[in-house]
Amino acid sequence: MPPPPPHALPVTACAVASDCGVGSRSLLDALRDGRTRLRPPRLFEAGFPAFTGEVDAALLPPLPGHLARFDTRNARLALAALDDADDGLRAAVLRARERYGADRVGVILGTSTSGIYETENAYRSLAETGRLPPRYDFVHQHAWVATARYLQAELGLQGPCYAVSTACSSSSKSLISAQRLIQAGVCDAVLAGGVDSLCRMTLHGFKSLDLVSETPCTPLDRHRSGISLGEGAGLLLLERPQPEHAGCVHLLGAGESSDAHHMTAPHPEGRGAALAMQRALRQAGLAAADIDYVNLHATGTTKNDASEMAAMQAVFGAGTPCSGTKGLTGHTLGAAGGIEAVIAWLSLREGLLPGTCGLRETDPAFDATVLRDTRSGVAPRRIMSNNFGFGGNNTTLLFGWAQ
Repeated sequence: MPPPPPHALPVTACAVASDCGVGSRSLLDALRDGRTRLRPPRLFEAGFPAFTGEVDAALLPPLPGHLARFDTRNARLALAALDDADDGLRAAVLRARERYGADRVGVILGTSTSGIYETENAYRSLAETGRLPPRYDFVHQHAWVATARYLQAELGLQGPCYAVSTACSSSSKSLISAQRLIQAGVCDAVLAGGVDSLCRMTLHGFKSLDLVSETPCTPLDRHRSGISLGEGAGLLLLERPQPEHAGCVHLLGAGESSDAHHMTAPHPEGRGAALAMQRALRQAGLAAADIDYVNLHATGTTKNDASEMAAMQAVFGAGTPCSGTKGLTGHTLGAAGGIEAVIAWLSLREGLLPGTCGLRETDPAFDATVLRDTRSGVAPRRIMSNNFGFGGNNTTLLFGWAQ
């Protein structure tokens, strides 16, 4: 068999929490079922019509007492994913710590909200009572790196630990950062991905841009009207290749670009998005024809979907199966890349191509094979996953079998 591409790294474990439930099995069942889990907000009153992908609070475990200073909804989402017994991510990280040493295992997380929800509640208390809650800890709760630091402490790791916050591309960029740390010889394993929780600021911020759909979002649909925000965690363990990893799904390559077209709007021709896809293909040593499926960023807004499909046309032409999964999970912002990387991992392992939840009538301007329903019983070998953030922060990840 040919050797894996030089940049390929095995994904030895992963875990996820979303509105579909905790654990990859819950997400897989939802992908096959294809019915939206989006509901009106329950965590707080929005004040306007909206649907969100909210995780059931009953599924979020409390943090251990000695780490209570980190206690946020964000950290609880991460802990819920970490401790799912079927996914076994905690055990895999501890094996890596034993094998390589605690100082050789890093933690890199993407997030756009971190502990903003707790800060909102703390400042409401300040306005009402004149004091912040005694348990509020800005450094260990609000700070972007707080959840990464929590996971580092929870798992007894001592390697590099930091956060990436580039809006919707955050956790894809965290995986690319992990790739670089391993290839540079700084780490032998990195826990990467993203965690984001719902909060008032982001929901109202997107509303101010007229981007929030009043109904569950319908990515790629002719009549799409905006996003539905979600929350969750998508965590993956990347390791330095070992002989026993030959049968693992690998991160085959990655691409980034920064077109800086506009603070919030995408480039109308998708130039930066196309460049990120082309760079990922180049790093993996693959051609567009080698890709079996593309998980699109597909937020459900008019401009974003049109921009991405223009980029798809430039890179792939017509015929490559593609879809968007945010009609199922909502747009989880800084966690989107991590959760959708887990979707790619599941698709490869379980032999399926996800459908586009909520899609009723594909926009006729999209000259591509957009999947409405999930296809099972297939055998994809290489899957592309796109995530594009505000300010033209574009990322593309390529997953597949190394041999």
